[in-house]
Amino acid sequence: MTETTTPVPRGRSFTALARAGVRGAARLAAGAGTALLTLFFLIGAGPLYVLTPRPRRASTRLIRRGARALTGLELRRLGRPGREHAAPPVETGRLIRYLAAHVPVGLLGGAVLALTGFGIGSAAVMVGAWLAGSANTTATDVLILVAPGLVLLYLAVHGLVRIAETDRALSRRMLGPDPREVLRRRVDELAASRAGVVEAVHEERRRIERDLHDGVQQRLVALGMLLGRARRGSGDSARTDELLRQAHEQAQQALTDLRDVAWRIHPTGLDDGGLHAVLETLTERAPLRVDLSYEVAREPAPILATAVYFVVAEAVTNTVKHALADAVAVTVSRHGEGADDVLCVRIVDDGIGGADPAGGGLSGLARRIAALDGTLRVDSPLGGPTTITAEVPCG
Repeated sequence: MTETTTPVPRGRSFTALARAGVRGAARLAAGAGTALLTLFFLIGAGPLYVLTPRPRRASTRLIRRGARALTGLELRRLGRPGREHAAPPVETGRLIRYLAAHVPVGLLGGAVLALTGFGIGSAAVMVGAWLAGSANTTATDVLILVAPGLVLLYLAVHGLVRIAETDRALSRRMLGPDPREVLRRRVDELAASRAGVVEAVHEERRRIERDLHDGVQQRLVALGMLLGRARRGSGDSARTDELLRQAHEQAQQALTDLRDVAWRIHPTGLDDGGLHAVLETLTERAPLRVDLSYEVAREPAPILATAVYFVVAEAVTNTVKHALADAVAVTVSRHGEGADDVLCVRIVDDGIGGADPAGGGLSGLARRIAALDGTLRVDSPLGGPTTITAEVPCG
C-alpha cells in the first residue's frame, strides 16, 4: 500500500507556530507565578520547620502537602515532560530541592517574558506614532530604535526557548527516577520477557506436537488402513472404489490439517501479500462473521505483523470455542511517529465474556507481545463483551 504525503500549507504552519509560541509564553508566565508561590512557600516553610518543637510531625506533614501540591502544579504546567513524571515522587527532600531550583529559573523566565512584552509594546507604540504623523517621532528614530529591537527580540525569543528547555530538563533530572533504578528495572523486564519467550516457544512446540499427533497423524493412519483394505480387496471393484474414495478424502483432509499446522508456525501469506491480505484470509475462513477494519498505511516489520496475526487468530479461535458470539470486530491501526510509532490491534466480540487472561492461549500471546516491548490487555466482564487490545511499538 502506497502512502501519500500531503504538503502542509504555509498559512497553516504559521498558525501552528503561532499557537505553539502562545502556549510556550503562557507556560513561562505560569512558571513565573508558581516560582513566586514557591518562593513564599519556602520562606515560610523554613521558619515553620525550625521553630516547631520535635518531633515536628505536624509541620513536616504540612510542608510535605504543600511541596506535593506545588510540584503537581509544575508537572501539569509542563505537560508531562516525561512518561515517568505522571505523579510527584514520594520523597519530600527531592520535592523541596526541585522547588528551590525552580524558583530562579521561573523568575528568570517571567522577567525575560515581561521585558520582551514591554519591548514589543514600546516598538508598536513608536511605529504607530510615526505612521500617524507625530512630529516627535521620525523615520530615523524608528530605524535607530526598532532595528536593534528586532535583534534583541530574536535574542529574547532564543533565551525564552532555552529557559523552557532548562525548566523541562530540571524536572526530568530532579523528579525522574534514578538512572541506576531505570537500568535495573529494564534489565528485570528483559529477563522476564526472555523467560516468557522461552516458555512461549516451549508451549508452542507442545501445541504443534499435539496438533500433529491428534490431527495429521491420525488421518495418515486412517489413510494407510483404507489403502491396505483396498489392496486386500476380493475383486469387488465397487468396494475398492469406495475405499479409494475414502482414502482420497483422508489424504485431502490430512493436507488441510498439515497446512493449518504450518500456518500456526508461520503464515506464509505474510511474505506474499502482507498483513492485510493474511487477516482478510483469516476472517473469510472464520466460522462466524468477522468485521475487519485495517487502518495501516505502512506495512509493519515482519516480526510485528506475525505477532498481530497470532493475536487476531487466537482471539477469533477463543471466541468461536468459548464466547458463544455472533460477530467479532477487528481493528488494526498504526499511529504516532518515531519513538511513539505504535501498531495497535483491537478485537471485540459480542459473546458472554468471562475470558481468563491467565489462560494458556492469552497468556502465551501476552508473553509474545511483551517480548516486543508491547502490552496486551483483556477486558472480559461476565455477560460480555470481550475486548482484547494489543499495542506494539514500531520505533
